[in-house]
Amino acid sequence: MEQPAVLGGISLLDAERIQQRYTKERDKRCRTDGLSQYISLTSSANSSLLRLIKDPWDDGSVPSLTLVDGAHFNIVIMGAGFGGLLFAVRLLDVGFKLEDIAIVDTAAGFGGTWYWNRYPGLMCDTESYIYMPLLEETGYMPKHKYAYGQELREHANRIAKQWSLEHRAMFRTCLQGCSWSDDAAEWIVEMTQHSPPGPGCYSGTAKIHANFVILSPGIFTRPKVSDLPGLDTFQGQSFLTSRWDYTVTGGSQKDPVLAKLQNKRVGIIGTGATAVQVVPQLAKWSGQLYVFQRTPASVDTRDQRETDVDEWAREINKGPGWQNERMRNFNSFITVWGLRPLIDMVSDGWTCTPTLSLVTGGVGIPVSIDKVVEYTTTMHMTDIPRAERIRARVDATVHDKTVSEKLKAWYSSWCKRPCFHDEYLPTFNLPHVTLVDTDGKGVERITESGVVVHGECFDLDILVFSMGFEIDGLASPSRRAGVSVTGRRGQKIDEKWSQRPATLHGIMSNGFPNMFFANITQVGISPNFTSSLEPFAQHVAFLISEGHKRIDPQHSKVIIEATREAEATWVMQIRAGALALSPVASCTPSYYNGEKGMADMPLEAQMRAAAAGPWPSGPNSYMDVLQEWRDAGDLRGLHIAVV
Repeated sequence: MEQPAVLGGISLLDAERIQQRYTKERDKRCRTDGLSQYISLTSSANSSLLRLIKDPWDDGSVPSLTLVDGAHFNIVIMGAGFGGLLFAVRLLDVGFKLEDIAIVDTAAGFGGTWYWNRYPGLMCDTESYIYMPLLEETGYMPKHKYAYGQELREHANRIAKQWSLEHRAMFRTCLQGCSWSDDAAEWIVEMTQHSPPGPGCYSGTAKIHANFVILSPGIFTRPKVSDLPGLDTFQGQSFLTSRWDYTVTGGSQKDPVLAKLQNKRVGIIGTGATAVQVVPQLAKWSGQLYVFQRTPASVDTRDQRETDVDEWAREINKGPGWQNERMRNFNSFITVWGLRPLIDMVSDGWTCTPTLSLVTGGVGIPVSIDKVVEYTTTMHMTDIPRAERIRARVDATVHDKTVSEKLKAWYSSWCKRPCFHDEYLPTFNLPHVTLVDTDGKGVERITESGVVVHGECFDLDILVFSMGFEIDGLASPSRRAGVSVTGRRGQKIDEKWSQRPATLHGIMSNGFPNMFFANITQVGISPNFTSSLEPFAQHVAFLISEGHKRIDPQHSKVIIEATREAEATWVMQIRAGALALSPVASCTPSYYNGEKGMADMPLEAQMRAAAAGPWPSGPNSYMDVLQEWRDAGDLRGLHIAVV
């Protein structure tokens, strides 16, 4: 790998200057408290904060299975979003019956992320033709290249209806704990179910039994807020973007006319991927809008457009397997040295960002310990032209040069999730929109009347929290799901993960038989998470189906468990690719690096992080590895027993 002296008009000297600016901006934002700077709202005991996560969408109209103590299910799936639906559909595809399955979710309907998030301007940030699952099977054509929130939620309901899964959902139900019973060869699952809102509402806790448990909690479903002084003292109206309060703003998701914001002073804390979508909508209606920023988003063009019916028939829906082919094509273009197809089918901002391979993995990335510096330089040289173009876009769009400087993202493309939007930057040209930049320090505190930054209080009528979600690459599957999981011999999966993450194929772990999970570590990962969920679902359906084939008249249950040896081999393969992640060590804080510089981690924590990386050869390779494993037919690495 040779270091380019000049790439995209950027010399090594220019690159060094830019990297120095990256380091300066990163150091402003580094904190010793990392993820602990945030409050987990789902586990908070503060009633004023719990108010923020109350379900505003539950009108009691969606039917649900009733939680009955002692009930038995073959397969319990936690999560009613696209992931949970895909697991259920693929299980039905291999021959399981509807009555085998129960889908459990705290929400009062299908959709997962798209159930909770209904803020104005909401859309998927990857192409809907590859993001929306089962388009081929449902025959549905998305209305836009990037579908809006209501259409995404409606698609979840479409899937549930087509496969009759609406009759197998246990809504308003929190899965609290799973304990494996060796004697019964099953999981004992403790859950609490709440009745629909209204007079006489109640909640009840019960224990049910399941042969298999699948955890599919989603990524963007557990909102967080910064632990700010005075957080619960604000006397105006406040809410989360993921629990948008249309009674405060006016309008609805279908008709987002936010008329009640006229003549109101509105503040929004956060400038990540959610805020990039919602800020332009707030600006349309607010009397005065204050946008509180700690770290600018990197915002490239979106080029949103309606789906052309002729193009759909001619270029997209080209025959059986078209969606999987398009997903794989997309994944091919987010790697650096992978073998790319001649045609970029999606052709958007994502596919022009090849250095994302640092967080997704990529075919043919040659990194050894003696090549790390050279590799890091090459990646920066590859990325800087794109980053400079986006910073130039800010200058070309935002008229006030003082404001435009504050909106520039001084970090590499792999450090935070890239954003794409056509209306976000122009919003800051409006006279009633004020960017309140905190110079990397964040908001100081919240008072009864507003938000304090640099000692100045900005008085507000309405405060919107847009601070993201609980995402921790080092977290165990149970922590990500908010569920206590106890496996064989009383071992908790959190305890196992505290030593090191260990799985086979990223979706099962020794000591926790008959449990599978939709993971974000040790798997093939893509910005288009659906292309990860689909292989998870296919693989788990295959495993459970193969296990069931071994049941005979003398045996009623099967136990499927990864062996320690297979797990160790898989982890070794993950660690072998860890050096490809080395440039992330210099990143500005984000959920990619636990909100602090990885270079400051103790050695033990760095070793754990190395084991929590993605499949090093990228998402397409991961799919191929799983398919080859299934095709081999020997189920190597599994211990299967019938009882």
